[in-house]
Amino acid sequence: MLLVIDSGNTNVVFAIYEGQEQKGCWRATSDSKKTADEYAVWLTQLMALKGLVPGDITGSILANVVPASTYNLTRLCEIYFNSTPLMVELGKIDLGLTVRIDQPEQAGADRLVNAVAGYQRYGGNLILIDFGTATTFDIVGDDGAYEGGVIAPGVNLSVEALYMASAKLPRIDIRRPKNIIGKATIPAMESGIFWGYVSMVEGMVKRIREEYGAPMQVVATGGLAQLFTAATEVIDHLDKDVTLRGLISIYELNTRDKKVR
Repeated sequence: MLLVIDSGNTNVVFAIYEGQEQKGCWRATSDSKKTADEYAVWLTQLMALKGLVPGDITGSILANVVPASTYNLTRLCEIYFNSTPLMVELGKIDLGLTVRIDQPEQAGADRLVNAVAGYQRYGGNLILIDFGTATTFDIVGDDGAYEGGVIAPGVNLSVEALYMASAKLPRIDIRRPKNIIGKATIPAMESGIFWGYVSMVEGMVKRIREEYGAPMQVVATGGLAQLFTAATEVIDHLDKDVTLRGLISIYELNTRDKKVR
């Protein structure tokens, strides 16, 4: 079985796959100070609830955008799963796509992985929106190449910034308010955050399509994708597992002579 790790700025996702079948998926808060031992205690207990043991793991792959976490996540795989993880690094492994931007080395691993999986499932001329710590719009060309995109502040980050910078504004939850016009402070903030982001998504998709000059499908992923997908017609597909599928594909591409059970 394959251990797949997607380490982001907010969460680390651990998933186990047998072929294309997901056997378990768990999420932890990103913390670069968390040791391999701490991860192992937490993860192996959750695996046991699914009837899985460390010995089931025959390979691992890691996509990480937090450099300080690399050592502990690598040691987790090496010590507890007897596997040196395949690291998603441009130029060091075959990603199966061309990176067509000015500074390819700056492309985030998660964004490239999403492009791989997005192209495999939906084809080219694609906009991938990831509602994570940042809200990113990534462009996949008609030939599957990664062609850059847009990075905007994430929804949760904006909520926290509004709270921290304003003496009298409370911290709010992200939800779809009943009305656009708020009749009190909290409803007004909820509307500004939710409908403001919907408007940003709709406007950005429109501008990207106009600049790109071709019809484009739109795929949404990330923790808040479902909430926003339900509020706009510009998103064609909701795909919560796009990053995990991309990691599986990259692992298989780079280990063709080894069988992932």
